[in-house]
Amino acid sequence: MEPTKLAKYFLTQPHGSKANMATALGITRTWLSQVIYGRGTPSAEMAVAIERLTNSAVTRADLRPDLYL
Repeated sequence: MEPTKLAKYFLTQPHGSKANMATALGITRTWLSQVIYGRGTPSAEMAVAIERLTNSAVTRADLRPDLYL
């Protein structure tokens, strides 16, 4: 299975980045992990927040192509 764009993003980030993002999003690291590896779908609002937190390296369309194309 091809890694998600969010998974690839975190390969380039320093240690602790996932925990920091989970905190910023107000979610658990477990839920963020589900989103990162494609086993969970973020809400529309979370997709927008992830886009903002990654400085558009991962876009809302990457996370929710069903809503944003």
